[in-house]
Amino acid sequence: MTQTAPIPTKDQAEEQEFAGELELAFAPLHKRCLGTAVGVALGLLVLVATLIHLFRSADDPYPLVLLRQFFPGYEVSFLGALAGAFWGFWLGFVVGWVFAFLRNLTLAITSFVFRARAELEESRGFLDHI
Repeated sequence: MTQTAPIPTKDQAEEQEFAGELELAFAPLHKRCLGTAVGVALGLLVLVATLIHLFRSADDPYPLVLLRQFFPGYEVSFLGALAGAFWGFWLGFVVGWVFAFLRNLTLAITSFVFRARAELEESRGFLDHI
């Protein structure tokens, strides 16, 4: 005789679905992947912005020339665009990695505090009888 699993009610199915969504929403971010994604996006942004500026108005490097203050070796030229892409990737990687690290740390601390409060509240009656 085989046993069949009980059919979940509508409320139980919704609760399981909600629990899965919560687990996905609060899953830790992968620091290296987020850093790489942000780095590639920022590096490409600097590269494309420099190339567009070179093709549109190579004589007037005013807005992008300020990136020299932050990216050593950057200039408004084709070689400078590659240097800007490198530094943009590096800066984006660090920003993405730090953001993921801080988000994961914040979620871990918050989860610890909530669980500690819940356990304390659950055992409050027991501690009153000692």
